This record gives sequence, C-alpha cells and structure tokens, in this order.
Amino acid sequence: MKSSARNIALASLDDLFSTEESRAEEGREKVREIPLDQLYPFRNHPFKVRDDERMLDTAESIREHGVLVPAIARPREEGGYELIAGHRRKRGCELAGLSTMPVIVRALDDDAATIIMVDSNIQRESILPSERAFAYKMKLEAMKRQAGRPPKENMSQLGTQKRSDQIMAEQIGESRNQIQRYIRLTALLPELLDMVDERKIAFNPAVELSWLRPEEQHGLLEAMDGEQATPSLSQAQRLKKFSQEGRLSIDVMRAVLSEEKKSDVDRITFRSDTLRKYFPRSYTPQQMEQTILKLLESWQRKRQQTLER
Repeated sequence: MKSSARNIALASLDDLFSTEESRAEEGREKVREIPLDQLYPFRNHPFKVRDDERMLDTAESIREHGVLVPAIARPREEGGYELIAGHRRKRGCELAGLSTMPVIVRALDDDAATIIMVDSNIQRESILPSERAFAYKMKLEAMKRQAGRPPKENMSQLGTQKRSDQIMAEQIGESRNQIQRYIRLTALLPELLDMVDERKIAFNPAVELSWLRPEEQHGLLEAMDGEQATPSLSQAQRLKKFSQEGRLSIDVMRAVLSEEKKSDVDRITFRSDTLRKYFPRSYTPQQMEQTILKLLESWQRKRQQTLER
C-alpha cells in the first residue's frame, strides 16, 4: 500500500509567517478613514453638540490642520460604527466640508464603551449640569454592572471591594455625595432641568426639587409661571417637606413662591439677553460679570477724580 504522505501539501515557511503576521495585523488597532455617514452617535449620548463659537473654532482648526486626535468607535450589528468619543470632531468635520474622519475602531461591550464615552468628555471646561448628571448616572450604572469582575486595583488592603461610587469619585475628583446629588437631577422634568442649565434655578434648590413627584413638578412649573419666580434653597426644601407630608398643592406652591426672598432685598439682576448684546458670543457669564465689575471700578475711579477737583 502506497503512503498517502506524498499527497499532503505542506505550507511554506513564508506562507506560515505571513498568515501569523496578517492575524496579528488584524488584531492590532489601526486608525481608519471612515465616511461620516457611517458614524452614528452613541446611544443616549448625554453631551450636547452645539454649533456655538467653540464649534466654529473647531471646524476652522480641522479645515486648517485636519483632525489631530482620532475618534473612537465600535462596529454596529446593523452596519456602520457607533461613535464613543469624537462627536464634536465629527460635527467639526461636517462644518469643515470633509466627508471622512480618522477613527480607531475597537470591539467594546456596552459598559466599557459607556465608561470611555463619559471619561473622554467629562473633563471638558464647559459642561452643563444636565450633561454631567446623565453622564455620572450612565458611568455609575456601567461600573456597578462591572462590579462582579473588579480589577485588583479596586480592592482595598483588607481585601474588600470598593464601592463603585467611591472608585468613580476618586477617578473624577468629586465626592461621592456630590456625584449622587448630580444624579438626582436626572429625576427632574426636562423643562426644569433646562432651567438649571440656563441658571434660572440654582443647583442646590434643583436637587431638592428633584424629590417632587412628576405631577408635582408639572404643578411647580405652573406656579413658577404664575408667580414669575423660582424657588430659593429654603423654599425648595419646604416644598420637598410638604411633598413628603402629602400636603403639596398648587396653592401651597404659589404661597411659598410669592414670599419675598431675603437674598432678593438687596439684589439687582439683569436678564441675560439684555447683557449678551454687549459681549462676544464666546463670553461665559463669569467673564461677563468680571468685565462689568472692571468697568464699574474704572467708572468709580473717574468719578472720584472728578469729585476731588
């Protein structure tokens, strides 16, 4: 019986090594130029992409220098790619007239993708309270789901597992309590949360109001519109107490809001749209306030010099 060995085709060394190299190359992360129409926003992305002054600057920079830092995306089952980091860069590319952008494609599960998405955005200079609130909530929920497989660095010297919010607090430089207070804002109606973003309602009162039931929050919107007032911290705390006692009604809200706030006695306020026309669009409220104070100081010095003549 003749041996069948001579019928076996052996791969050459070149073929073997080229196969190993190609496999390694496939597994290595690469920057790819991906068409913008194949890039989809992250599901429930909490950070707003606005065509503001900063975005125009981003578009101009991309037009002049290109995208310096690649975006990060993951493949979608239905085709295309889900952006994890780079939503503003994508919009900048669109405004700059580009059709593609550099992207690093990674295979990530939902929780890992969520954490990267939040971490890549949370350190930006200007983040709205609503953006921070939903970002903190998304990241903390993802971290809690991952808690069943904690890395060694998340274990204390006693061998006990750290709480997810404790780890998160250490990562982002916030206290656990402050993280939870931001997350409370996600319980507000969108209309009330918009008022927090617009600084019509301060952060601390907003946290207290988040404990009101949805129907009570709807009533609060009506009461605020009728009284043309927003609650102070002490008023918000009282509204929360009335709610917990089951005694909160529209009439009670109106009565609380109609009270003169101690802080309003000596306060002078200006509407944002009244002042905005005198400042560049890129100016923040803090920059506007600092400029106004400097101008008042200059006016006071000139007035004093006039009186001394």
